[in-house]
Amino acid sequence: MLKDQEFLRIPGPTPIPPSVMRASIEPMIGHRDPRMDELLAHLVPRLKPLFGTEKGEVFILAGSGTLALETSLLNLTRPHDKVLMLVTGAFGERFMKIAKAHGRDVLVHHTPWGEAVQPEDVQAYLKDHPDLRAVIATHSETSTGVANPIADIAEVVKKHSEALMIVDAVSSLGGMPLNMDRLGIDAVATGSQKALMSPPGLALLALGERAQEVLETMDSPRFYNDLRLYRESFKQHTVPFTPAVSLLFALNQALSLIEAEGLEAVFERHRLLRDMTRKGVQAMGLPLLVQDDRKSSWTVTAVRPDPKVASAKQIRTMLHEHFGIVFAAGQGKIKDDIFRIGHMGYVSPSDVLQYIAALESTLALIQKKQPDGSGVRAAQEVYHAWHTK
Repeated sequence: MLKDQEFLRIPGPTPIPPSVMRASIEPMIGHRDPRMDELLAHLVPRLKPLFGTEKGEVFILAGSGTLALETSLLNLTRPHDKVLMLVTGAFGERFMKIAKAHGRDVLVHHTPWGEAVQPEDVQAYLKDHPDLRAVIATHSETSTGVANPIADIAEVVKKHSEALMIVDAVSSLGGMPLNMDRLGIDAVATGSQKALMSPPGLALLALGERAQEVLETMDSPRFYNDLRLYRESFKQHTVPFTPAVSLLFALNQALSLIEAEGLEAVFERHRLLRDMTRKGVQAMGLPLLVQDDRKSSWTVTAVRPDPKVASAKQIRTMLHEHFGIVFAAGQGKIKDDIFRIGHMGYVSPSDVLQYIAALESTLALIQKKQPDGSGVRAAQEVYHAWHTK
């Protein structure tokens, strides 16, 4: 294997398009420079379609997706407010830890890892706890590859409660449709380093109309991530604190690529990548953690190999050694049981065929047999059916 050739197929950070990388190394400018004002004025409205909002406010902070999660909590709830956390994996648990660290009264609904939240379970909590301040859910649970039924959950919340609906869309925004306005979602948080094809370091957050009203009266302690400061600065197309200038250059170019492809085409590509990956993996006899296609993320797939055949770590290690392809380990309590394939952002069907073929060869090396091409053939069949329908 070429030592400086590596193919990143993890659920973030994701590969960066060459034009985005070039944009990130443009000459530095001052963050009070008129050119920065122009860039911010250009960026914010172009992010709105990704969140599915016309009425919402979009904020950009220097920080990771975790900062976006924490920022949504601090700007929309107070200490001791009761919040319902819908936990389906490691990142739901992370949001839960954020809420507990900030003194919220946290109710936790745990769903078995690999399964999605049932909307009727949410309804039961709403009935028993009419004083809920917020319901917090993960759209695409990166640690398991589950896609929670956000539309159905949001409908239940809207029908049975005055609670705010906050969504972690860190590994879904830009790869899966999420229409804030239509679904009545109050806040959506994400980061730059996944489906948005940009380097890590930008926290992105959108607030719907109800959340914007709450923001005005919220007295929860905060400073750097006080969105009221950003709101006032953004009115002047500037920022309250030093921004990640180079990352804004990168995001600007990434949005240009998304716009050139067309947002609906971007979503369709991600769904195709998911289907090719799932069918290819299944054809090799590898079990998927999420069994139901309808509940599977469009951006990440978790595979749970039979340890009698090969461990997840052995597969990942050999795949990297022989082919330079990087899959991610599991997280939390299933850390050693699965490997995760990221297929979001700057990824094409040819990339899927590459890693499916390499995975098939890796399994054959482990089992000391010849690969039969079943995985690649299954992925190809999905691709051809998709383009001939």
